[in-house]
Amino acid sequence: MNFHVITLFPKAFISYLNESIIARAIKDKKIKVSFYNPRDFTKDKWRRIDQKPYAGGPGMVIQAEPVAKAVEIASSAIRRRGGKSKVKIIFLSPAGKQFDTTYAKNVSKKYTDIILISGRYEGIDARVKKIFKTEDISVGPFVLTGGELPAMILIDCISRQIEGVLGNFDSLEESRVSSSDVYTRPEVFEYKGKKYRVPKVLLSGNHKKIEDWKVKKG
Repeated sequence: MNFHVITLFPKAFISYLNESIIARAIKDKKIKVSFYNPRDFTKDKWRRIDQKPYAGGPGMVIQAEPVAKAVEIASSAIRRRGGKSKVKIIFLSPAGKQFDTTYAKNVSKKYTDIILISGRYEGIDARVKKIFKTEDISVGPFVLTGGELPAMILIDCISRQIEGVLGNFDSLEESRVSSSDVYTRPEVFEYKGKKYRVPKVLLSGNHKKIEDWKVKKG
């Protein structure tokens, strides 16, 4: 899977992509993450890409042209790679369709390349969505400072669906019966004079009862 991120702040991704499972997936070439900064495609000598919104309003809006050019460059890179590429362009927006694991599974199966458009300030000129027929996606019912965190969430969740990214594909919580409560050794944990025990059912060896307990707790 190839992720192409349109963002004004590519350095915001460095620490996350260089750690743990995602870092290993990149090293093993299970996924690839590329960045395209709209500032590199503006005609403004000061690399400004924001203007006041029409009809007034607070804040600034990112211009359509530099973002459109960034998407074009990403699309060109995909075409140069050759082969049968299937591309999905996602516009990250708090007003978009709610992202979830089911969506991540479907995208991981259908596409080879995902272009993620991350906004900042008051957003990106809406004409970008019309040009590229993007799909608006939201990671939750809240507003963030920018699209970088949502982009990381999508990269993480979609990458998990790709076989070989997790050391053991059965580790996918969503593919097995799981509980929000998990326990490990020791069997009895004492804290400030009080003993906390692992539920007896988890020590019983009775797989049916254990699965029933997980379903109930999940």
